[in-house]
Amino acid sequence: MTTDTASSFVKSFISPSNVSEFHTALGQFLNYRDALDKIEPERQVYLAVRVPIYETFFQRKFITSAVAKYQLRLIIYDVQEEVIRQWL
Repeated sequence: MTTDTASSFVKSFISPSNVSEFHTALGQFLNYRDALDKIEPERQVYLAVRVPIYETFFQRKFITSAVAKYQLRLIIYDVQEEVIRQWL
């Protein structure tokens, strides 16, 4: 994946409710993807998520189902090492 065709936004998931944070992130992601599709359709939008959140919260059936249904692309990143672990 080259950066000239990828856009991402980072969601921290630091509030007491990860479900609420996910709903907000999902809405933002879908709106951003739809808007970007109109002006730069070749770009792909990714939701960047920290490794521990991906390994726990994003493994819930409800979340994996939403990721599949809405065709979310994810970047899994390691905050300590400042590296991307996975592009999904």
